[in-house]
Amino acid sequence: MSKKVSITPRPSARQADDWVSAPAKRVAPVKNAVATEKMSRLTIDIPAGLHRKIKAACATEGLKMADVVRELLNKKYG
Repeated sequence: MSKKVSITPRPSARQADDWVSAPAKRVAPVKNAVATEKMSRLTIDIPAGLHRKIKAACATEGLKMADVVRELLNKKYG
């Protein structure tokens, strides 16, 4: 008696990214020169408690932390 097991192929990185980012985005994408400009990295230190709050809120809403922080900075300085 043999049991046949079918193994599905491993999903591609793109499929995994699509699955992870499936929840609806609530922050509108930046629609000014920032979207087409070359990006530069900004590294800041923030209290661990604040980081946890931001991370939890973003995870709950299905958003990326970088997008939320970028939008806040753009509102203030854009």
